[in-house]
Amino acid sequence: MAMLCTAKPIDAQEAYRVGLANEVVAADQLMETAERWAQEICLSAPLGVQAAKEVARLGDGLSVEAAMSQSYEAIQRVRGSEDSKEGRRAFADKRAPQWQGR
Repeated sequence: MAMLCTAKPIDAQEAYRVGLANEVVAADQLMETAERWAQEICLSAPLGVQAAKEVARLGDGLSVEAAMSQSYEAIQRVRGSEDSKEGRRAFADKRAPQWQGR
């Protein structure tokens, strides 16, 4: 809240400490790190990633209480998807899921 009210800038270490950044790296490691994060995200269910991004955009500007009380169509689409079923099967079978994006 202090950052919002004062617009006081913070450095990367503080952003990491308060959870605004996932990782802090030297400039010469930036692209390698960004590519690693992109590869990790690409291993996730594509519909789930899309839904998470959509929900984050829709919840922007809402209080935590309001955002959490919303019903998001994107979440319902993911829950009813073939990928959702595949994720549960893969977990039960102790194997990597084969995402299809549907």
